[in-house]
Amino acid sequence: MGGALPHYKTSMGRVSTKTAYNWLNCARQGVSEGDKIEVTRCASRLKRMRMSSSHRLMPYLAAFAGVGLLSFMDAFMKGAALEAGAYSATLLRALIGAAMIGPFWLAQGVGWPERKVLKLHLERGIISAFMALSFFYALTKMPLAEAIAISFISPLIALYFARVLLGEEIRPQAIYASILGFIGTIVIVSGQMGREDMDQDLTLGLISLMFSAFLYAYNFVVIRKQSQLAGPVEVATFHSGVGGLVLLLFAPLFWVTPDVGAVGYISVASALTVTGAMAIAWAYARAEAQALVPIEYSGFLWASVLGWLFFRETVTVVTIAGTSLIVLGCWIATRKAQPVPLGANTKETS
Repeated sequence: MGGALPHYKTSMGRVSTKTAYNWLNCARQGVSEGDKIEVTRCASRLKRMRMSSSHRLMPYLAAFAGVGLLSFMDAFMKGAALEAGAYSATLLRALIGAAMIGPFWLAQGVGWPERKVLKLHLERGIISAFMALSFFYALTKMPLAEAIAISFISPLIALYFARVLLGEEIRPQAIYASILGFIGTIVIVSGQMGREDMDQDLTLGLISLMFSAFLYAYNFVVIRKQSQLAGPVEVATFHSGVGGLVLLLFAPLFWVTPDVGAVGYISVASALTVTGAMAIAWAYARAEAQALVPIEYSGFLWASVLGWLFFRETVTVVTIAGTSLIVLGCWIATRKAQPVPLGANTKETS
């Protein structure tokens, strides 16, 4: 299998064995052996197919970029939450984000969303407000990479939400995947509980993180429906705007005025939130959720690097082991059954 594939010289330049084979198969479809015009047309058709294949990769690249941007946002938000408190940082992030993206939505002139779409915007905004608040609170109590790792349990929980809310069937492999994910979470949490400096703050961080993970799982169900009915700019506008208004209700109880440095962190985090949310919304509108969910796991790599760069946090072997089990479970859960190739021999049953 080693070595480069052989190439052949043609009137259209050097082509690989695979391309030449595809041309031959294409030319065989009712075309005489010497019909160069039809072979050329076939080659052009194959070229367009290759271009189409590259376009199909765009949702995955957009999702990967979105996860990276949101991972940077998590790092900036942890710094801001440590200085100004999780509530103030989360509230300002939402309001600044809405102020950034709102004008672009208004410039589109699409008008106020329909009632069905608005209901989804409100639902996701309310969920996201408490999801973000509980997650950023958890970041102030535990390392970035470990928090991200535990949050990976969300896609597995989402499978059961999809069963209850959308009537989707839970496949046996999803049950096995959930068990693996649960074991992985226990491994990471047990590693935290085994630490000598385990205290009440860390316990509250873990509880808050699990609460956020359940909300994030429900969010998976909502975002798929939302992305099918609204554009990414509208989704990002209402995501930040509704979340900010919901959190604003609690300002008399929890507001702490941040300093200039914290506001700078939050402003950068807001911009990253808007661009990351738009990238993910664009991707989910063009590819199936079960195909995009595994890309979420690249967030652990981002978090490991950023946690070390920003906060000098190290990733333990226990965390890596637990994360591997969770990711394996999610991969099993999102695998599709392989279709039977056309022309394959099958047995008929009466």
